[in-house]
Amino acid sequence: MVTGASRGAGRGIAIELGKAGATVYVTGRSVRGRSTNGWPGTIDATVDEIQSVGGTGIAIQCDHTDDEQTKAVIEKIKREQGKLDLLVNNAWGGSEHDISGSYEENTLGHWDTMFTAGVRAQLATNYYAVPFMRETGGGLIIHTTFWDDGKYTGHFYYDLAKNTLVRMAYGLSEELRDKNVAVLAVSPGFMRTEIVLKDFNTDLDHWREVEELSVTETPHYVGKGIVALASDPDVMKKTGQVLRAGDLAEEYGFTDIDGKKIPPFHI
Repeated sequence: MVTGASRGAGRGIAIELGKAGATVYVTGRSVRGRSTNGWPGTIDATVDEIQSVGGTGIAIQCDHTDDEQTKAVIEKIKREQGKLDLLVNNAWGGSEHDISGSYEENTLGHWDTMFTAGVRAQLATNYYAVPFMRETGGGLIIHTTFWDDGKYTGHFYYDLAKNTLVRMAYGLSEELRDKNVAVLAVSPGFMRTEIVLKDFNTDLDHWREVEELSVTETPHYVGKGIVALASDPDVMKKTGQVLRAGDLAEEYGFTDIDGKKIPPFHI
C-alpha cells in the first residue's frame, strides 16, 4: 500500500513496486476528472502506468485526514489479499503551501496541511495497519520524509513535520521490534516531481535548461530504494533508522531511471 500516490514520490514508489511484482494498492484524493488543486496526476493514472509495465495496481480514493476512509482501505486489503507486506506512508498535504518565509511570515494553515494532512495522516494509517501486520506475521512500514543529518531545513513547519516523521518511525520501531515489523524513515533528495517542474515553469523535456534542477532526481529513485529495502531479507537489522535515497543507491547498487547515481541531497 502506497499512500498519497497520485503524483510525486508516491507515484514513483508505486510504479517501481509494481515493476518488481508487487500488487500495489494506490491511495490518494485525486481521481480521473477530479484532481486536488488541479495538480497533474491522479491515482488512476498511477495505476495505468503500473499496468503498462506489467504490474498490478489497485486505485482507492482516500482522504487520509478521514480516519474512517483510512480504516476502510485497510479492511479492503484484508478482505482481498489477507495480508499487507509493505506500507509506504507517503500522504502529505504540505505541498498546498509554499515552504519559504520565516516563522512569523507563515500562517497556522501550514500546521494543518503538514501535521493534519501529513504527520497525523501517516500515524492514523499505522493505527489501522499495524494490528493487521502483526496478525499476519510482520511486515515493513516506511515513512517518507526529508533528512539531512539533522540540519534545519529553513522552514519552521516543514522542518518540524519532517523530523516528527523521523521520530515516529523510530518510536514505532521500538514498539514493534519483537513483532517482526520493521519501521524505517526514507528520505528522497530534491525530486523532479510534477509540482516542482510546474513551479519552475518547465517539463520533462526541458528541465536540464534550469540550473536549479541540475542536482535533482526522479521520484523513481526513492522508489527503487524502497524496492531494495522490501526485497532485503535482513531489513529488520535497519529498523528505526532514517535512510537517504542516495545512500540506498550506493548500498544496493541501483541507479535512477536515466542511469545516473545521484548522491544524497544536502541543503
